[in-house]
Amino acid sequence: MSPLNEYGFCPIQKKLACFDFDFKHWPVDFSWKEVLICVCVCSYLIVHSFGRRMLYPGSLGLLQKAMRPMLQQGQARLVEEYDGQRNKLVACDGNEIDTMFVDRRKDGGQAGKTLVICCEGNAGFYEVGCMNTPLDGGYSVLGWNHPGFGGSTGVPLPQNEANAMDVVIQFAVHKLGFQLSDIIVYAWSIGGFTASWAVMSYPEIRALVLDASFDDLLPLALKVMPDSWRPLVTHTVRQYMNLNNAEQLCKYQGPVLLIRRTKDEIITTTGPEDIMSNRGNDLLLKLLQYRYPKVMTEDALRAVRQWLAAGTPIEEESVYTGYEVDDDWCLSVLQSYQTDRETLFPWSVGEDMTLEGRRQLALFLARKYMRNFETTHCTPLPISEFRPPWKL
Repeated sequence: MSPLNEYGFCPIQKKLACFDFDFKHWPVDFSWKEVLICVCVCSYLIVHSFGRRMLYPGSLGLLQKAMRPMLQQGQARLVEEYDGQRNKLVACDGNEIDTMFVDRRKDGGQAGKTLVICCEGNAGFYEVGCMNTPLDGGYSVLGWNHPGFGGSTGVPLPQNEANAMDVVIQFAVHKLGFQLSDIIVYAWSIGGFTASWAVMSYPEIRALVLDASFDDLLPLALKVMPDSWRPLVTHTVRQYMNLNNAEQLCKYQGPVLLIRRTKDEIITTTGPEDIMSNRGNDLLLKLLQYRYPKVMTEDALRAVRQWLAAGTPIEEESVYTGYEVDDDWCLSVLQSYQTDRETLFPWSVGEDMTLEGRRQLALFLARKYMRNFETTHCTPLPISEFRPPWKL
């Protein structure tokens, strides 16, 4: 067999190749679609078989059945103790979204005038999830279940998640009577995707609090899959499960608080003992690099990474004081910049600053944007750790 035949050329093509001809009429020998079709089919099968179930185990009927007594008890508590109001919303894709609203405006407190919209984790339900934290703080709270969770219909794919978040915000504004400036979005873990989508899409929202969240799903997906699957996993995540929290967060101009759990075993790419593999670090760095690019030079980044590597409050304070950060000076620099110029991010503050000044400002900003909580991924956040983000 000739070499041409070995690679799939028919004999007539070999003969024709000896002559000059118009190449536009030559048959296609290979197309990139031949590979892409195979990859797309595999990616689709992965996502719709075990992929989304691994990512959102709370959508599994077996798990929901096992948790039903706990969910019923939690729902009864919200209704009986907090006078919670359960509502069914319909998103633009037709999915029905199960929500619970607790109205504290009638209590007369300042916190009750603020609505905290809660976005749960991948096995979280509003009945037993993170909405208990702002409830303890006296806030008005609106919780909702992911598509396919509890009373919500559909499947938890990114676009469905965004559609659900959209109708929840529209409900809060047009039915419950809150202004966007009265709303804080609070998310735990994978809920950071819908929360960052919300503030990106509704920039008038007052603030965002992300607890135990990450910058990008891909590094976490690669951690749990075989190395030989890397190209397929990359394509699958980018095509079907692109939870790009950092990219969305950088499109928001408002106050942000990131809560990092120092013993987190879920969003670390190596293990809970390696705090530098916590993807919350990458979320902070990407946000600071976008908002303050002139401050976050390589030297300043090294200082912030050293601060992030501190595993205890004592170590954290040691790094901070070691760089002799002057909080009053840092605050005055930022206030002066905000007064004199446009305040939309990214800022050019730090452009004419010394290396020492940049390091101080970078550490000051890092500590304002991120708080550490010494616990594991699934420990409920106490109200003492929940607070509105810092605002200049």
